Amino acid sequence: MKDFVDLHTHTIASGHAYGTISEMIHAAALKELPVFGISDHAPSMRGTMDEVYFWCFKTIPRYVEGVRVLFGCELNIMDYKGTIDLSEKALKRLDYTIASLHDLCLPFGTREENTSAILGAMENPYVKIIGHPDDSRYPLDLEAVVRGAKTHGKLLEINNSSLAPDSSRSGARENDLIILEHCKHYEVPVLMGSDAHFMHNVGNHESSIAVIREAGFPEDLVANYSLDLLAKYIPAVKD
Repeated sequence: MKDFVDLHTHTIASGHAYGTISEMIHAAALKELPVFGISDHAPSMRGTMDEVYFWCFKTIPRYVEGVRVLFGCELNIMDYKGTIDLSEKALKRLDYTIASLHDLCLPFGTREENTSAILGAMENPYVKIIGHPDDSRYPLDLEAVVRGAKTHGKLLEINNSSLAPDSSRSGARENDLIILEHCKHYEVPVLMGSDAHFMHNVGNHESSIAVIREAGFPEDLVANYSLDLLAKYIPAVKD
């Protein structure tokens, strides 16, 4: 199946990534990705940009080197109620957002606390994707998370970076297999994301593809393979 999109990527604006916007888009063009998204970290992440960075993406063309460019943000979930760290003014200007748990912004909680944080973030209409819900350091009621994604119309990410041998996250493969089993049962789509912090990883979903195949997960529920499916969650894909 053709992989059409990578929406979880970071540029030097995130503070701990190492490619410019132009370099990352060029990498997407070389990978022949029709759609590419920039999702730099929101302001609460140490080293990233002020909120004003997310106000002015309109200055960048929507098509660069034949690639449809979307502009998003990886939001930080800031408490166990699911509060995120961009104002509505900024959120309105973005094509999509990913909401994620990061230890620099929220301490590891109990299973109940972490699940509450994710479900609370899902209630925010600007949140489109739940990023890397695969980290055993943040234990989750994974079935409740999948049911929440079904109820609130969110995509759950299968994060390629989480599956890397040197990832700081733990238990990703085992948790992804559980997530995929519940998503299969509840017919909830997933989205593969590279979480690329440098050009060479743009569009790299190899480990995600492997775990999806291991789970016997239906390809028609993988949003990377259908822009029509993805557009139901992120209309800007086809605007």
